[in-house]
Amino acid sequence: MATAKKAEEVKTLEQLHEELAKLRGEHLESRKSHAQGELVNHRVLTNQRKSIARTLTAINHAQRASQKEEN
Repeated sequence: MATAKKAEEVKTLEQLHEELAKLRGEHLESRKSHAQGELVNHRVLTNQRKSIARTLTAINHAQRASQKEEN
């Protein structure tokens, strides 16, 4: 049985930028751990990159929406 997709939280640009900074910091730490051979599950890196990309996409959409409102 398929589950319904949860509605996305509406976040401000400031919140999205804070989340992006946090995600990038976590990704950097994971990359360091991977380079040192301490990272057990290397798939974490892929998931983190995807989360960063999703956040960047949300930022771009929010910026475009604010530009349309100004015009």
